[in-house]
Amino acid sequence: MTVPTDDERARLEEIERALVDGPRRVRPVVAEADPAWPQRFAAERERIAGALGARALRIEHIGSTAVPGLAAKPIVDVLVVVETADDEPTFAPALERIGYVVRVREPGHRMLRGGADDVNLHVYGVGATEIDDYLLLREWLRTNPRDRARYAALKRRLARREWEDINLYADAKGPLIRELLERARRAAAGE
Repeated sequence: MTVPTDDERARLEEIERALVDGPRRVRPVVAEADPAWPQRFAAERERIAGALGARALRIEHIGSTAVPGLAAKPIVDVLVVVETADDEPTFAPALERIGYVVRVREPGHRMLRGGADDVNLHVYGVGATEIDDYLLLREWLRTNPRDRARYAALKRRLARREWEDINLYADAKGPLIRELLERARRAAAGE
């Protein structure tokens, strides 16, 4: 078992405040790309849209399972945009009725786990910067094989260790993700 660094311990305290059921020790599994992931998203999209109706302003497939050919944790990430993510009573009960459970409460963000624990549903309010970042990264990785390979290699390397919580694994990917987003922004600006 890997001992968390001081920075990881400090971050874990922050994570504990946001997690509904506390942190869960994990060794991530990074699987080869599965052509069934888009169909899994499509099925969940239909269920979510049916549950939320007009309250779901946008539903997108995000994360690594949304990028053909990219190795990923076999968990489909779904982005749902609502009017205000902090107004949980306007959307969470409908999602709970179809099997989702609130796992993370952060200002401006809720994450619910659903399916057979193979779907992470990220809820953001209109105007959240994370929405554009998720979509920009997805499109960049879809069209840039070199960066897609770099990202896959990093995920495989990080998956070799056990983490105090999956959020620490996600944080460890942060520097590369920020680099890729910056490159994507420069490309979009024609630089």
